[in-house]
Amino acid sequence: MSYEFDFADVFAAWPELLQGLFNSLVLSALAMAIGMVVSVAGALGKTSGPKWLVRIIDEYIELIRNTPFLIQIFMIYFGLPSLGLKFSSNGAALLALVVNVGAYGIEIIRAGIESIQKGQIEAGKSLGMRPLQIFRYIILKPAIQAIYPSLTSQFILLMLNTSVCSAIAASELTAVAGDIQSRTFRSFEVYFIVTCMYLGLSVFFWSVFAGIERTFLRKPTR
Repeated sequence: MSYEFDFADVFAAWPELLQGLFNSLVLSALAMAIGMVVSVAGALGKTSGPKWLVRIIDEYIELIRNTPFLIQIFMIYFGLPSLGLKFSSNGAALLALVVNVGAYGIEIIRAGIESIQKGQIEAGKSLGMRPLQIFRYIILKPAIQAIYPSLTSQFILLMLNTSVCSAIAASELTAVAGDIQSRTFRSFEVYFIVTCMYLGLSVFFWSVFAGIERTFLRKPTR
């Protein structure tokens, strides 16, 4: 049996794919921004909080790390309504992504904070620097240099994970592709194009992030 490739129907739905792509990017950006707030708060709590708070944060991290992302989405979208907490598909997708990236981000940021040598901070204090000056000139850039590669990798993974949100009909790229496939019955063509779109996004962001690192975060050479 031979198969004749026909991309015409898929290209006719190009505006829908672009809208789905835009929705995926917005979802990724919002989840990363909110997730970083969760990550910073969690990292500070883990490094300087009381033992009970550290224990709660550790349990949260272990729970997220050791359960599938799809199950996390289902728990939020299908499970929480049983407790009276209902979310739209897009709202549940955003919350699941935030909860997921927040857990991984805590450990990334904690590692960045702990990478700063205490001797450098003490030297800043001995020079009469204020806490804000110490943070700006001693802590901030080295910490960003330490965590930047991991954070950019996490964003790429987050963006790709938005495809899983199609399982609850969130209006992102993969869900749009499913709708087009059900109308056109051109499964290979639809998902080939979507694969290329995700690959193109990943390469684009890797290039942008690498350029930013080379330009602004390059460590001085001796």
